[in-house]
Amino acid sequence: MDEKRPADDDLQRLREERLRELEARIQGTPGGVIEIVDDTFREALQKHSTLVVDVWAEWCGPCRMVAPAIEDLARDFAGRVTFGKCNVDQNPTIAASFSITAIPTLLFFANGMLVDRVVGAFPKEAIKARVVRAFGTG
Repeated sequence: MDEKRPADDDLQRLREERLRELEARIQGTPGGVIEIVDDTFREALQKHSTLVVDVWAEWCGPCRMVAPAIEDLARDFAGRVTFGKCNVDQNPTIAASFSITAIPTLLFFANGMLVDRVVGAFPKEAIKARVVRAFGTG
């Protein structure tokens, strides 16, 4: 009976680990990129004092090139800066509100106010430098 004890402990540990993974997937992981939509945009601005919104579209090649950098930066700045993605085709109100004429466009908000904007596909380090400049966080 004692021989089965370590195997039972390992099985229980694996079950708990899998449960944590599933819960994280459902709730969103820390440092994950949130979805920004017309209906919840104002709420997101109020909830997140530092917010970077990646305005993009599925058909946009440069947008797809920027996406991994945004995901990496969301993890790098977890707990300090929130990153969100807004599909321009599905959210015309946000696009019109900020006169989005080219994508990708990154909008930087501090305490609900637009403090910076980057238009075009830039590498991770260039975006990171703009985040640090906009929010004074490193």
